[in-house]
Amino acid sequence: MTSILNADLHCHSVVSDGTLTPEALAERAASNGVELWALTDHDEIGGQARAAAAAKAVGMRYVTGVEISVTFLGKTVHIVGLGIDTDNADLREGLEQTRGGRRLRAQDMADGLAKVGIKGAFEGALQYVGNPDLISRTHFARHLVETGVCKETNEVFRKYLTEGKPGYVEHRWATLKDAVGWITGAGGMAVVAHPARYKFTPNEEFALFTEFKGHGGRGVEVVTGSHSAAEYVTYAATAQEFGLAASRGSDFHSPLESHTELGTLPYLPGGLTPVWELLATRIQ
Repeated sequence: MTSILNADLHCHSVVSDGTLTPEALAERAASNGVELWALTDHDEIGGQARAAAAAKAVGMRYVTGVEISVTFLGKTVHIVGLGIDTDNADLREGLEQTRGGRRLRAQDMADGLAKVGIKGAFEGALQYVGNPDLISRTHFARHLVETGVCKETNEVFRKYLTEGKPGYVEHRWATLKDAVGWITGAGGMAVVAHPARYKFTPNEEFALFTEFKGHGGRGVEVVTGSHSAAEYVTYAATAQEFGLAASRGSDFHSPLESHTELGTLPYLPGGLTPVWELLATRIQ
């Protein structure tokens, strides 16, 4: 397989904060020409068997995935794990620990919203959650749009759910070392997800990639839904600088919310090692 492959190795289902089932995502990906697919729900692998079976049913190659929430330099960073053994006990235990703080955080978020007159947000958000252990800001945003508080989810985040706003609650996730360790211990490849989103300074970003590689991380998302064309170039250079493989994924969540559709991204730039070349033995 070459870099000229329609691989989509980052998306979310109802098992975390997406709105479609694994089966619906597989059909959507295949209809958009995706040749290699991964479902990467947040801190959860409960949809993997369904996703793999659905991919097989539509004739699409599949690689297991997860997206783990990490706290690094005071910010939430996401690490995608590809090609993981979903039966690995340490990975399962680590993900369970990471999920454990979400409900308490959500209740604190609802308390903050109540103080500015938005009552019942926790119960409202729960209506959009497929898995209550994975309640997130996205579910609150959908509730606030549905109840007319805001017109769209981006407005909810801007007014209520980002740092300094009434519904924002910081949460300490896994460490970078733990997340990379769980992924590699389960036979998978750790990949830094959408690095441009974190808005690190150059020194902070250098520290992230240095530590990530030091713990055994092996890849970075170069082409992803939230990156601009200029950022494709930037992170292609980062991949080469740190000797990392390059990944590609839409980060698709919902037909109504996501700006980038499954399978519609540009191909990876040339001169990079695609992650799928290193995952060949893990592809189903």
